[in-house]
Amino acid sequence: MKYLKPTVVAEIGCNHKGSMNIAKELIKTAAIYCKADAVKFQKRCNHELLTAEQYNSPHPHPENSYGKTYGEHREFLEFTVEQHKELKEYCEQLGIIYSTSVWDLTSAKEIVELNPQFIKIPSACNNNYKMLEWLCNNYPGEIHVSLGMTTHIEEQKLIRLFEEKKRNRDLVIYMCTSGYPVAFEDVCLLEISRIKNDYADRVKRIGFSGHHLGIAVDMAAYALGASVFERHYTLDRTWKGTDHAASLEPEGIRKLKRDLMATYASMKYKEKEILDVEMTQRDKLKYREH
Repeated sequence: MKYLKPTVVAEIGCNHKGSMNIAKELIKTAAIYCKADAVKFQKRCNHELLTAEQYNSPHPHPENSYGKTYGEHREFLEFTVEQHKELKEYCEQLGIIYSTSVWDLTSAKEIVELNPQFIKIPSACNNNYKMLEWLCNNYPGEIHVSLGMTTHIEEQKLIRLFEEKKRNRDLVIYMCTSGYPVAFEDVCLLEISRIKNDYADRVKRIGFSGHHLGIAVDMAAYALGASVFERHYTLDRTWKGTDHAASLEPEGIRKLKRDLMATYASMKYKEKEILDVEMTQRDKLKYREH
């Protein structure tokens, strides 16, 4: 089995709290200190996504709300296309990949204009076939899709759509359990093996989008065949907002990348029965009959 070099995506999402300064600090820290490969934001057209009732209702967890209604809360956390362009340019200055999750067709069309290296489809929207078809037809980059809260039949329909559009070789699919945070018994890592067995020869790469605590699970996910790792990322897990508690702070992202690279380096057979590094020890310690 050939192991691919791991890619770490630090998902900022909405953890910037609506502040461009915080967003840029998150990018800078991810690039310079954490050595992450990419950062990812989110783009939503809230009037397209939400019904009028949802938009005007209170946030279900008022302590995490940035507005009087759920719609106002979402708008407060939303960056404009011009702001996303500025963030992409800042990423390019720092040598880290910029990406965004798109939640609706309007947002997809807006972000495609920026031509990022890859665009992500969150689990909640992986059955928005109108949006998926438009991206297949109009966006030349990689399309990454999470498979949280998705049936096997829905998975198969998704893969077939990309195959019919001849875009499956640009498709990266992520094993995911949609919860914030997810208990270890609900991570269900062996789903990576199932997804790999079913789809590895039909898509570009297999990823793992984790909402668990710590980073030990990610090493096991890599050993099972995932090679793209997306983790929510924040500067402070105690900050106001629903995603911070399921996020890694900079030290966590740094250790995630460090440990994945160490695991990557170790995933091979011995080149010969006794390595050069062993010979000194063999000469010194190996049992010999007298």
